[in-house]
Amino acid sequence: MQLASAIFKCHTHVPTACISGPGQAIGISGSSEPNPIASGRKRPPVPEVRSPTVRRGELGAVLRARRQELGLTVEQVAEHLLCSPSKVSRMETGQRGATQRDVRDLCAFYEITDEAERARLMTLALEGKQQGWWQPYDLPYGDFVGFEQAATSMDVYNSAVVPGLLQTSGYAKALHDAVEPKLDAELIEQRIEERLTRQQLLDRSDPPPIQIVMDEAVLRRRVGGSAVMVDQLDHMIEIAARPNVTIQVLAFEIGAHPALESNFTILKLGGKAPNIVYVEGLIPPVYYRRAKEVQRYQQVFERLREVGFSPEDSADLIVKIRDSHDH
Repeated sequence: MQLASAIFKCHTHVPTACISGPGQAIGISGSSEPNPIASGRKRPPVPEVRSPTVRRGELGAVLRARRQELGLTVEQVAEHLLCSPSKVSRMETGQRGATQRDVRDLCAFYEITDEAERARLMTLALEGKQQGWWQPYDLPYGDFVGFEQAATSMDVYNSAVVPGLLQTSGYAKALHDAVEPKLDAELIEQRIEERLTRQQLLDRSDPPPIQIVMDEAVLRRRVGGSAVMVDQLDHMIEIAARPNVTIQVLAFEIGAHPALESNFTILKLGGKAPNIVYVEGLIPPVYYRRAKEVQRYQQVFERLREVGFSPEDSADLIVKIRDSHDH
């Protein structure tokens, strides 16, 4: 255990939502200096643009709350705007950006007379139409990347693969090589570039707190072979040494737990934008925005933290499994 203890040290970050218990983590820390992504690639710079995905969500939440406050239905609003009810619904969920003309008309209809508030909503509409750096990649999970880039904190659970923010290029390539139907080489290169670009949020001067729980299977499955896994687990150890990152492992020995058949990320966005749960699998991803849905996943995540290894014991296990791959 001495090697792991030398790499992983306790820090004082404890999330306010944490449920006390015998398995509760107290965090991992080490050097606060940013470490380069273990990829051998030069990552393209990310422009400083507020996430249009989150701006649309924040605007939609305000418009939805005001509509409900006035007791109006989606159909009534659609009739006033001379559009379909689905357009109104998609504006309120952030799936579609509202134009400044839409906002102007809705402010009049909703009797929003405060000039500062009207100007703020107009700005949100404008920012919601901007292009995020990830959009040219035409990702099937583009909205998730938009939320991730703007998140003030994240809780991540993965049962089978290393979370995207921790993946090396070799590991990411091996994952994409195994996709069915097969992806062409150029698309795989683009996906790897996108993944490494996303990871730049870890190098920000004020990066978001990230809590990660993963199944032991994530560490033991030889994605890409032994050399790729050694590189991947070394990189995981480096990232876990950052003061804003906490990693816990669910050991095989705990048996059944509340998230056996799920992979999810809870994204806390701050401001008036609703928190979101992103659930992924073979079928298209699902986004949950309702407070009760988010709360349910948060409770499950806290339970996983309780039954998982502590960060210190998780560190020891990662080092042990890394060494087994090396031999």
